[in-house]
Amino acid sequence: MSRMTHLVLLHGALGVSSQLTALADALAPYFHMHRLDFEGHATARDRGRPFRVAHFVQNVLDLLDDKGIERASFFGYSMGGYVALALALEHPTRVAKVATLGTKFRWDPDTAAREATRLDPATIRAKVPRFADTLEARHQTAGGWELVLGRTADFLRDLGAHPTLTDETLGAITHPVRVIVGDRDNTVSVEESTAVSHALGAGSLTVLPNTTHPIEQVDVGSLASVLIDFFQ
Repeated sequence: MSRMTHLVLLHGALGVSSQLTALADALAPYFHMHRLDFEGHATARDRGRPFRVAHFVQNVLDLLDDKGIERASFFGYSMGGYVALALALEHPTRVAKVATLGTKFRWDPDTAAREATRLDPATIRAKVPRFADTLEARHQTAGGWELVLGRTADFLRDLGAHPTLTDETLGAITHPVRVIVGDRDNTVSVEESTAVSHALGAGSLTVLPNTTHPIEQVDVGSLASVLIDFFQ
């Protein structure tokens, strides 16, 4: 791939595109970089509808159309990786390659309910006040961080009831996909990530050593090296 290959970075749940600034800067000499905030996050327009995979996929399509990009490659962190693969499944001609980091692909009602219970604003404020402050700063123009938490909890419950990605649909994705996971990620396991890489039509796996889930704690240089090698 040439320098002018279009590469889109997608943020995770509760996140914002600015979390990927350092990674975008590291990749900028090699690719034409793009980022976006999903609707209802940060300063992105709220379209008055619930958070859903299909709606986030449409956000990405809108970005591509607005910029006149027919086909791009994608890196998705956590939820962003799920959205990127849903895009590859539903709009295969718009996607060249996909890399994901820390993405949980296996969702069912019990898993979703368990994760949704962790998104209680009062509990977060009491137990991890610095994280609450971070969320408040991120989403002050999106109706408030409490609203984003509630809509994300609803998103997870819907995902558990109606998962877009299953072993059957993953196998239908024939694009090259690199599943990346940290060996200390407490959101998604290496075992789950390995199984997903095998279920994909053309999947591969990279395990980052000494790496946890938060994108801010990932070594940018190591991740950028993996992505440059994969996308080129």
